[in-house]
Amino acid sequence: MPPMTMAQKILAAHAGKEHVAVGELLDVNVDMVLANDITAPIAIKEFAKLGVSKVFDAERIALVPDHFTPNKDIKSAEQAKLVRDFAHRYGIVNYFEVGRMGIEHALLPEKGLVLPGDVVVGADSHTCTYGALGAFATGMGSTDIAVTMATGSIWMRVPETMRFVLRGELQPWVSGKDLILYIIGLVGVDGALYRAMEFTGPTIDALPIDGRLTMANMAIEAGGKAGLFAVDAITEAYVSTRAQRRYQAYVSDPDAATYATIEIDASSIEPQIAFPHLPSNAKALSEAGDVAIDQVVIGSCTNGRWDDLVEAASILKGRQIHPELRCIIIPGTQAIYLHAVREGLAEVFVEAGAVFSTPTCGPCLGGHMGILAAGERCVSTTNRNFVGRMGHVESEVYLASPAIAAASAVAGKIAGPDQL
Repeated sequence: MPPMTMAQKILAAHAGKEHVAVGELLDVNVDMVLANDITAPIAIKEFAKLGVSKVFDAERIALVPDHFTPNKDIKSAEQAKLVRDFAHRYGIVNYFEVGRMGIEHALLPEKGLVLPGDVVVGADSHTCTYGALGAFATGMGSTDIAVTMATGSIWMRVPETMRFVLRGELQPWVSGKDLILYIIGLVGVDGALYRAMEFTGPTIDALPIDGRLTMANMAIEAGGKAGLFAVDAITEAYVSTRAQRRYQAYVSDPDAATYATIEIDASSIEPQIAFPHLPSNAKALSEAGDVAIDQVVIGSCTNGRWDDLVEAASILKGRQIHPELRCIIIPGTQAIYLHAVREGLAEVFVEAGAVFSTPTCGPCLGGHMGILAAGERCVSTTNRNFVGRMGHVESEVYLASPAIAAASAVAGKIAGPDQL
């Protein structure tokens, strides 16, 4: 049998085939379907048109109201109510109400709902996050999600694979966020269009799971269909205590054909900042220049995990947020929030002068909890910095790691921890 990549193997297993070829169209069975308070209402309305009386599996659908929650206005409240009513009507087991929820792509791995070898589809482009756990996970439109909620399957074209091999020990303060910003800067926002991005090499082998989740999360910012990591001891340590069902891990055959293999000397990568208005507009910290800022946001499905908060707290402890700047810190889930309270991180943030929020996507998409006015600049640990992404079309967003964001919050301008 011809060799296959990790992506091919997962899709073949879920299409009931021994082998699939790149470009082949498949009817793929899914393990988890995901939607949120923005995308689920559209899917729910389309689901109603299908004329079915039940969902394919009430345990294989996750509905997470996280974008405009706690509801910021009447319209967002109506959206959330539509999702809530659907969840109750169809007995959706994995519906997460405010107070028990989190940012969806932080919450589902934490709950053990996405696992190695899974196929996961979500009505959110950053569904690719779960590739960090060895799952083929990808975002789709709400109409596709409606069909999947009814049938449990969806068609897919088997993608080519781009393999990124990273070698070398990371410099201080360089994290998964810096690696993925560097890669996006290298290939461009469409450099991996409809391809599986597979991350491997000694640098990746040593990367903590939170850093891998950050990298997989932003595969879509290079156009990737999925971002994949092989399952290893680090993955197993994360999923073994969380998994709610059995799973099967897959690994690429060494001689499987790829679209490209890109070798990267990770030891040469500095902390990165993506300047407006594209994630690919990445520059090394040493090239950033003197950029004054008005706001810092630390959080999101990209960098709202425990390691991210620990890194930010290590820099903010005993320091003060610049008096002319706002700093908003948003943990990814309620569990992370509670852990931050118990371990003293919340106290560090508040004493430094930061806002410490309940989990929400809020400012990332210009929803609430940190909208920018005209002319304002924000350093953010989120994933997109398009024109108007966090507010006014004349505002600017600079993407960075939690370390750079926290240091910038103290300095009042783009800065690294070593510059404080």
